[in-house]
Amino acid sequence: MKIELLNNKVFFENNGLKKEIHPFWLRERVNGEDFVDQGTQQRLFDPTKLKKDIEIENLNLSDEFLEVSFTDGTNTKLAIKSILKEFSNTNNAKFIEKVEWDSSLKDLNHFEFRDNIFEEKDMYKALIDFYKFGFVIFKKVPTQNNFITKFANSIGNIRRTNFGEYFNVKSKPNPNDLAYTSLPLAPHTDNPYRNPVPCIQILHCIKNDVTGGLSTLVDGYTVTKKLKKDFPKYYKILTEIKVRFQFIDKSVILENWAEMIQLDENKRFKQVRFSPRLDFVPLLEKEKLELYYSARNKISELYNSNKYRIEFKLLPGDLLIMDNYRLLHGRTSFNLNDGERFLQGCYIDYDSTEGKLNHLARKFNL
Repeated sequence: MKIELLNNKVFFENNGLKKEIHPFWLRERVNGEDFVDQGTQQRLFDPTKLKKDIEIENLNLSDEFLEVSFTDGTNTKLAIKSILKEFSNTNNAKFIEKVEWDSSLKDLNHFEFRDNIFEEKDMYKALIDFYKFGFVIFKKVPTQNNFITKFANSIGNIRRTNFGEYFNVKSKPNPNDLAYTSLPLAPHTDNPYRNPVPCIQILHCIKNDVTGGLSTLVDGYTVTKKLKKDFPKYYKILTEIKVRFQFIDKSVILENWAEMIQLDENKRFKQVRFSPRLDFVPLLEKEKLELYYSARNKISELYNSNKYRIEFKLLPGDLLIMDNYRLLHGRTSFNLNDGERFLQGCYIDYDSTEGKLNHLARKFNL
């Protein structure tokens, strides 16, 4: 990528394609102290109040800077690096390429926790891995005083739900969710009945000395690509039909209608929802329902297949961050007579990790 000047115009070239940069786009980025607050980088002017016909009067291009004079008398000096960064999306989480994985994955993206890790390059690397693989595990995270809240709020803000700011995952009498039992949990996504669904789940292991109780993960991104390739009719109907997801306990009823495979505006992967205990398919004509049930059975078969599931035991101090829009998680059964399995959990949203990633990229000039 590079910037070029021609006939008093600025061009951006990438992979042989050359496009002119609109003069007003450059005018909006005037960054002198009279135009931008140097602390917050917020504009001190309203671009909607500027004249529409502002043009470039003079240009000068060096290796590091583009100097521009505009017809309204404004002058600015823009770093070439900052202009190219806006076109490259290098640290934009939405453009970090996902890595497909299945049960053959051996490297579980471990990072060792340190008191100051939130401001270190290792946190930047961990967040990049999170967006590539959908999960990351921190080792040796303090287990005292509900430390999960400090961890979560150090990379963003906790998303409170009816389960509280955080929740304790351990067996208890009269539970309002099967997570609070010793029963096995098949691969599922959390809270599909919410609008919006919490983006990211954090699970922190406090104690785990039982037999069994292995954590399981499945990459919904990999599975849906497999479904699209081998069973296109199943994939199509699961991306089109909205089903009702529902949660009920003594104090709340939560409902949301959504597709099991949700695509973005460009028909690309956005989110999976899967929780057979909580979904209700609408009444459709018989032939369509037959196809839908077959599609749901097939994707369930893939999600539960040994080919796509990884299993591992979370040890005390292990903290797992997983993408609830992409990954399905679960656990194997465990024996309460052996000891105790105690995890703490909470949710945060993408703006938490995206904001932290962008901050660290700026800090380390990445």
